[in-house]
Amino acid sequence: MGFEEATPIQTATIPTALEGKDIIGQAQTGTGKTGAFGIPLVNRINTEEAHVQALILAPTRELANQVAESLVTFGKHKGVRTVVVYGGQDMRKQITDLKRKPHVVVATPGRLMDHMRRKTIRLQQVEMVVLDEADEMLNMGFIEDIETILKEVPNERQTLLFSATMPKRIEKLAQTFMKNPETIAVKSAEVTMENIEQGYVEVHEKEKFDVLSRMIDIHTPELAIVFGRTKRRVDELAEALGKRGYRAEGIHGDLNQAKRDSVLRKFKSGLIDVLVATDVAARGLDISGVTHVYNFDLPQDPESYVHRIGRTGRAGKSGVAVTFATPREMDHVKAIEQLSKKKMTKLKKPTHTEAMEGQQQLVLEQLKELIGNGDADSYRVAAKDLLQETDATTALAAALKLLTKEPDTTPVRLTAEAPLRVKKRQGSGGGSGSGKPYRGGGRQRDDRRRSQYRKDDRSTGGGRRPSNASGPRPGGSQRSKPSKHA
Repeated sequence: MGFEEATPIQTATIPTALEGKDIIGQAQTGTGKTGAFGIPLVNRINTEEAHVQALILAPTRELANQVAESLVTFGKHKGVRTVVVYGGQDMRKQITDLKRKPHVVVATPGRLMDHMRRKTIRLQQVEMVVLDEADEMLNMGFIEDIETILKEVPNERQTLLFSATMPKRIEKLAQTFMKNPETIAVKSAEVTMENIEQGYVEVHEKEKFDVLSRMIDIHTPELAIVFGRTKRRVDELAEALGKRGYRAEGIHGDLNQAKRDSVLRKFKSGLIDVLVATDVAARGLDISGVTHVYNFDLPQDPESYVHRIGRTGRAGKSGVAVTFATPREMDHVKAIEQLSKKKMTKLKKPTHTEAMEGQQQLVLEQLKELIGNGDADSYRVAAKDLLQETDATTALAAALKLLTKEPDTTPVRLTAEAPLRVKKRQGSGGGSGSGKPYRGGGRQRDDRRRSQYRKDDRSTGGGRRPSNASGPRPGGSQRSKPSKHA
């Protein structure tokens, strides 16, 4: 698979897991935890026994899919059969897959409960249970489902729980359902941030989109993820970027599974350069080659910031994370810095001229690469003919002008989002950045919201305001990066 050395969470977890001990692993996405539990899990499977021996629960369909893909690869040569079940996928297909007697089931809680009620899955012989991103499952209202599921699997089992944070409810879950668990903690802020250049730009809401456009022109990212707070914001951003000629599409909980898979496939293959996403839709995405992350809207809490920027700077490569903050949100930036223990660099708003220079630099680098490769030899005759009519500098300047994507100023209109506020804790001395984000009453825990998540295991996108538009996909003239063969 190209693994050269174990990550810290793998080094600490794999030997302990092979001993059959229960484990609480504190680690974020991007630290290699799928390998940390997946490799010993596959090692433990007895392929001669045709029943479910291991169960993995994940909060979102995207994460469930990616965990299943990794396990299929880990277990391919051993003959381990893995099935993934989640909401939004055809139930009949899942029932057919489960009848083939898999050794491992990866599932979102809501859909697994559906199968348990239908008696299309049997958990009586499960020997290993993994709870992946337990804190996110708590946030999405799945904790009661998890407790019900754990009561249905045998008491004599190995349980591995992974969580970025350890809220009291997760601690209680561990105390109830785990036996003398060993805690293994990896400081994700150090793991995921050491290769990431972090900066913020203070900008008014109405200026945000122009600043984003210019930054993309200057940075010329290979692949970029832009985070929006709500589904409506993601739809509007993706459409606006398309109007300005960027190859961009959005992903959030309202898209059907086929569309989500299609967007992710395009992004992974480079058919689109910019993925616009809500927090939960991007949770667990393991996409190599993401060079830039733009926090167009601040995350709801500082912990989510670490998850977001962890999409870049992976496998020892460098990455860039830029956060947009309105003047009223600067306390929130300080709260993020306090959590990550790393100060962000203050960036100035880029100008139209700087954006133009960034695009020119991209074309120059492509021309130099082409010259170095010698791929332009077939154009020498035409070049010599041109130089009979004009000087070399004029000819090259015209070529640069032709190839350079000039910054687009097509007017766009985005619905304004209210700024986040940080509520200071009592007794904190009044220092800014000492509090948690203010959500105007906290997260709702009622059955209505929980059933909304359970309906198909998807997120509302993290925003408090419901989406009222799922507008058309990005349109307009889409200009791709200049081809090096142009």
